[in-house]
Amino acid sequence: MERELTVVTAPLSGRLEETLNAALAGRRVRFAQEGEPLENRRVLFAFSLPGSGVNPDLYNLLARLRDRPGCLRGSVGGVVIDGAGDLYTKAAGRDLLLAAHLAGCAFPGRPLAEATGSLQNFTVQARNAGCDLETACRLAVSDLADRVLDFAPPRRARPRVLALHASSRATSNTLDLWGRVRAHIEGDCEVREIGLRNGTLEDCAGCPYTTCLHFGEQGGCFYGGVMVQEVFPALREADAVVLLCPNYNDALSANLTAAVNRLTALYRTASFGDKAVFAIVVSGYSGGDIVAGQVVSAMCANKGFWLPPGAILMETANDAGAALRLPGVEARLERFAENLLGQLKL
Repeated sequence: MERELTVVTAPLSGRLEETLNAALAGRRVRFAQEGEPLENRRVLFAFSLPGSGVNPDLYNLLARLRDRPGCLRGSVGGVVIDGAGDLYTKAAGRDLLLAAHLAGCAFPGRPLAEATGSLQNFTVQARNAGCDLETACRLAVSDLADRVLDFAPPRRARPRVLALHASSRATSNTLDLWGRVRAHIEGDCEVREIGLRNGTLEDCAGCPYTTCLHFGEQGGCFYGGVMVQEVFPALREADAVVLLCPNYNDALSANLTAAVNRLTALYRTASFGDKAVFAIVVSGYSGGDIVAGQVVSAMCANKGFWLPPGAILMETANDAGAALRLPGVEARLERFAENLLGQLKL
């Protein structure tokens, strides 16, 4: 039976209306009514942004999603953001992706189609497709709709899980939590853990496209090191990657950021679409949602890992060892581990 695409949007007009009409032609599409249940659907969220970047309808949706955990349970989604200016589209898309994810929605890799006011962000796609910018935008939305409708999470009898961290075992609350999760899953998974603290991890320096592609085709990167020797081979084999993310100044740590940036060489020649991304985020005071949003944006929206529901665990703990003393943390860790297995195993 052909799947139906449920479009969640505000009253449509202008370029977004024209884009959706052209991009979704020929599919079974229905427009959701405000407040109707959205569980177990294939959902496309689509919103316009004025020049200020503030759309009240979008913020009302964010509030509903944040207030109703589980309201998107069983659903697979994608996001379309159409902006009047050249700012705010990606930030709005990231906020919506995170809110929908925390409400139970799964996302295939590259689930965000965002159009800036000038459409200049479609320059490369238009050149590759031999079309104008407007057509490239419509093709991107059409492709996203197909991937949302067709998405089926890959399952494995014994999943291979790669954990990446840049923390000290002596003091890291994040590694303490991961240790508990690992103990729950390693009887059913092959688990590999790679630390990135040895000081030899160079960040991406933005090589020319042809240089990056050349090294990527050889399975490496110009800068070599632990990324090429350990991370790239482990990632090729992995079914999922778990990022262990202490909150450093409301951002991913420098080494984890460098690792994500360096994945570009491998991404140019290999799809990550069959690999899931999970994360454990620990903040000393607050801001875990900021780091979680960076994981969603960098790994799912940009690098194309698929994002299972319940894939991000966020805790707040400061002093060494405090995370394992949090009220109810053992139950949350067990649920996180069980969900990880449930999303990956046959």
